[in-house]
Amino acid sequence: MIQKPFSLSEDSPPSAGGGLLDRRLFLQRGLAFGTAALVGKEALAGDLERAAWMNKAGDTFSHYGQPSPHEKAIIRWISNNPAMPGNGVSWTPLQQLAGTITPSGLHFERHHNGVPSIDPAQHRLLVHGLVRNPIFLNLDQLHRYPMVSRVGFIECGGNSSVGWHEEPTQAALGNLHGLVSCSEWTGVPLSVLLEEAGLKTEAHWLIAEGADAAAMNVSIPVEKALDDALLALYQNGEPLRPENGYPLRLLLPGWEGVTQVKWLRRLEAADQPVMARNETAKYTELQADGKARQFTFIMEAKSVITHPSPGHRLQGTGLYQISGLAWSGRGKIKQVEVSADGGKSWGEAQLQEPVLSKSFTRFRIPWRWDGSAMVLKSRATDETGYVQPERNQLIAERGRNGYFHYNAQVAWGVEPDGSLRHVYA
Repeated sequence: MIQKPFSLSEDSPPSAGGGLLDRRLFLQRGLAFGTAALVGKEALAGDLERAAWMNKAGDTFSHYGQPSPHEKAIIRWISNNPAMPGNGVSWTPLQQLAGTITPSGLHFERHHNGVPSIDPAQHRLLVHGLVRNPIFLNLDQLHRYPMVSRVGFIECGGNSSVGWHEEPTQAALGNLHGLVSCSEWTGVPLSVLLEEAGLKTEAHWLIAEGADAAAMNVSIPVEKALDDALLALYQNGEPLRPENGYPLRLLLPGWEGVTQVKWLRRLEAADQPVMARNETAKYTELQADGKARQFTFIMEAKSVITHPSPGHRLQGTGLYQISGLAWSGRGKIKQVEVSADGGKSWGEAQLQEPVLSKSFTRFRIPWRWDGSAMVLKSRATDETGYVQPERNQLIAERGRNGYFHYNAQVAWGVEPDGSLRHVYA
């Protein structure tokens, strides 16, 4: 018995307005997408002749693999401070990536005074202050401690800050929301060293300091340090890249990036925070009443649609897969909903397994575009029940004087010609 192919155009009921379909649709077998038949006709016409590269030997292999030269456009966008070239950022091109792990070479960067060139043979980590047994380790000694691996995102507190602007900024997704990346990190749990050092009862904070020219330092509550903090030595299976903290960085899962000090050289146990520049004058959030929120460590639940997004162009009407990323500093993503009508109705997206805590979660949902103008947006809910807010809701709660911790729903307007733009909806 020949099974009739499942017709997406005839038999797939919508799950929400704007052409959103059931999230499980692509998991069904026997689907007829409409493009395979065209490929088959071309192949039958003899279009599969041997390509030029099949008629000669290929290139030699190398000691360290590099991306294809045809993918040279997949790069970070860099913005430096003209007055201080070592101060600036680079954005991860989220719109050009798939999956959940960010390649090490595309991980976003935020530098305060350039990338130091550190000789690992001379690098040391000092744990001192309000401890009974100060520790001074070289890297060989640190590598002897038990290690663990964790997948987790790091997000700059200033990511998505353009959302506070009166008018939506027009740029590629990564240039708006790309100060966030996700990697597998391997290193020594900080709790192991702190237990060995013997924290005194009056020690409530750790002052973390980096070995860059800025001697970047911030204050970390002891509770977080004893919970899931990691002294990271490896990223995605290889030693840290210099711009990501080589040879040692602090990893604080789910917390804002400024707290996760790169090129870590010193941890001082103290009874109060150091009140450094990057936790007073910067990385605080000015409220409508003139007061500032301080030590807002946790990055709240957030999501963005990566495909399609501004810079992409839909090639005609028909079936597409909407895909994106969601994450939360409070734990796992529980649900992601997508709207194709500007938030009037919502369809539940499929979450890619495994869904990990404080990590990127990839979501997908089928969508049938009819060629009309519409607005795509997503909203994430984490395991605590927190729901990513509407932009108007976030502004009502926080005012318009802030810069950091913007996590409102992001909307893309789809034009009839298939182009996309950033909109507020």
